Amino acid sequence: MSSTELPETRSVAAPPGAGSRTVRVADGERLRSVTLPGLTLTVRSRPGDRPGLPPALYVHGLGGSSLNWSALMPLLADLVDGEAVDLPGFGVSPPPDDGDYSVTAHARAVIRLLDSAGRGPVHLFGNSLGGAVATRVAAVRPDLVRTLTLISPALPELRAQRGAWPTALLALPGTAALFARLTKDWTPEQRVRGVLSLCYGDPGRVTDEGLRHAVEEMERRLELPYFWDAMARSSRGIVDAYTLGGQHGLWRQAERVLAPTLLVYGARDRLVSFRMARRAAAAFRGSRLLTLPDAGHVAMMEYPETVAAAARELITDAARAAAAEGGS
Repeated sequence: MSSTELPETRSVAAPPGAGSRTVRVADGERLRSVTLPGLTLTVRSRPGDRPGLPPALYVHGLGGSSLNWSALMPLLADLVDGEAVDLPGFGVSPPPDDGDYSVTAHARAVIRLLDSAGRGPVHLFGNSLGGAVATRVAAVRPDLVRTLTLISPALPELRAQRGAWPTALLALPGTAALFARLTKDWTPEQRVRGVLSLCYGDPGRVTDEGLRHAVEEMERRLELPYFWDAMARSSRGIVDAYTLGGQHGLWRQAERVLAPTLLVYGARDRLVSFRMARRAAAAFRGSRLLTLPDAGHVAMMEYPETVAAAARELITDAARAAAAEGGS
């Protein structure tokens, strides 16, 4: 499988409330809904190749979905039993009843999902917003996390990348409605190409089939009445998380993470600055750093084989260390 190619996919009916269009599911994946008080989450599972493998959970970024992990999950299916969650209001998960899209609320949703299923501790993966969420989960509930893999995590920056300015603007009251009006004539393909230009180091690596599937997903998302609200409130949640100080600050929580950690940064990332890699490596104790010169913001989609190899090394080394500690 090339780095821009997804496994063979099929369409399945969307869960109630997720729009009338179908949802893409790769071969070997299953979708299910998990209902919790005030919250319903859609989970995309990629079962391990054999019974008894340790669990993994993948958390997507702003505007993304569990689909963002479909290229990476099969590459680790011999090592972990994988699940990817659609955060509230994204993918095919409906909005939370309380309308809370803060980083803390997203982290709470992940914790509740893991607690309800009894799947922890997991090998936890996060990209962008999902990286901030995963950092908070690992800091406040170390019992739930075996290892932590963060791909371009959205951690506070004093000088944000120019590509991230729209996210900050979207957090302002009324901006989402204004942007929706200004872009009402944009086609789904135009929107997708704009997203790809921001997120990929080289958007030309996306196959025609991958582009078509992304356009279909964009068409489905745009039909949802809560699309812009989820984007705006989650953007506001990121901005708010950046301003938190003290023990609740994301950098302070990064220092508290005990799990073995892998950090992945792309040199062509237009949303999270590549210069943050060094600071993150210093903040997460004993962490490993993988830098990819040609990758953008979604390295697990652009270079899944490279990310999988680094994650595999982290997971196997952590298992070996745990076995040695248990035998001592």
